[in-house]
Amino acid sequence: MLARSKWRSALLTVIFAVTSAFIWQVASAQDDVVHIFSGIVKHVDKDTKTVVIKGADGTEQTIKYTDKTVVEGTKDAGKGVAKGSTDAYLAAKTGAKVTVKYTGKGAEKTAVGVKDAVE
Repeated sequence: MLARSKWRSALLTVIFAVTSAFIWQVASAQDDVVHIFSGIVKHVDKDTKTVVIKGADGTEQTIKYTDKTVVEGTKDAGKGVAKGSTDAYLAAKTGAKVTVKYTGKGAEKTAVGVKDAVE
């Protein structure tokens, strides 16, 4: 009887460990999901590296950007901005419609790509 109880305890421990690892992996993967948001650039703050975009439904999203944020398909910009800083691109887009691809961890959203929105 004692051997069965040790075996049962070991089995429960293994099941708990596997279940915990699976749940942690699923939660981590959700942080890497890419979201897309389109709207009008309302404000760019170069100091905090954030941009405020107002969507068609009136909601505003504040999204961080980094030096790794990719500027895609800039049809109106010169070659320097196409390969240059996200700061310069976004500053020139105040009042224009853009589409941002971003990931989120908690309440913080970080842009991975930004481009001119298709009208």
